Amino acid sequence: MGITVVAARHQPERRDLDVLGLALLAAGPVALVWRRRWPVGVLLVTIGTTLAYLSIGYGRGPVFLALIVAFVTAVMAGRRTVALATLPIGYVAFLWVPVLTGVDDAPNLAQALGLAAWLTALGASTEVVRARRERAAEAARTQEEERRRRASDERLRIARELHDVVAHHLSLINVQAGVALHLLDQGPEQTRSALTAIRGASKDALEELRGVVDVLRGGEEAAPRTPAPTLGDLAAVVERAAAAGLDVQVRTGGAVRPLPPAVERAAYRIVQEALTNVVRHAGARAAVVDLAYADEALVVQVDDDGRASAAASNGTGSGLDGMRERAVALGGRLEAGPRPGHGFRVRAELPLGGHP
Repeated sequence: MGITVVAARHQPERRDLDVLGLALLAAGPVALVWRRRWPVGVLLVTIGTTLAYLSIGYGRGPVFLALIVAFVTAVMAGRRTVALATLPIGYVAFLWVPVLTGVDDAPNLAQALGLAAWLTALGASTEVVRARRERAAEAARTQEEERRRRASDERLRIARELHDVVAHHLSLINVQAGVALHLLDQGPEQTRSALTAIRGASKDALEELRGVVDVLRGGEEAAPRTPAPTLGDLAAVVERAAAAGLDVQVRTGGAVRPLPPAVERAAYRIVQEALTNVVRHAGARAAVVDLAYADEALVVQVDDDGRASAAASNGTGSGLDGMRERAVALGGRLEAGPRPGHGFRVRAELPLGGHP
């Protein structure tokens, strides 16, 4: 506004600035205060005041700045159609209204082409800025959705870990507590081994639960206190199952080698959950864990010599669902059902790629 006032004083052929001129000159910049709330209304106000200022014949200057800001704001606010429609209307109005009021002569070809080029550049540059802003917003939305998806996957993983830890250890504690109660009257001295197993299982459960809770408290930046379980930790699972009275044999086939962490963790949890189900439901005396290292997959198979219930055969338990979800998450599959003859079998194929 100040630049236009100074410029108008050096244009004696133009009308001197009076109260009306100053009011029209100030109306556009003042209206910009409300451009976020009413973008279209502010755009129309700036067009009207700017056109009136030029049509009355006041001195020229950078009177279009407020109009440019209002136009860009309207486009960015989503009023693109209305804003673009003002370009051809403004082109005709700013060329001919001053002529009709007797302030200016009819525009020549150069003036007409110059205004057309200026308005075209304004519309094109605004569209470029709008497109870039929309792409940036879309990228931000995509990143947010990806962050939420990862958080959801992490919550699901933690829920599975909690289920596996609690179900496994509490099942062993329940079995050992039953053994201790049974032996309490018949042979009190024999209850020591059962109580020792209960203490060991409860200690392991508390340590694993503490590690999971630490992750939940600390968020993504918290590091677990203990390494993630792998197939090398199966000996502890076998010992706990043996303390519950189950004779477990682990056999390996193929070239034993380090596997992707996701595959190692899934295989460990599948074996742990399968043995937990045997202890809780099968009434078995022995179980065999087979680990077959193939070129493209790890095959995990757990067989027992107990009884196969109808519920277990149909795979309706949450433990079987959790095992199946672990296998499917890696792009593999899991089958569970009665073995030929007697007993129950859990068989999982885990691709070594470790990805769906």
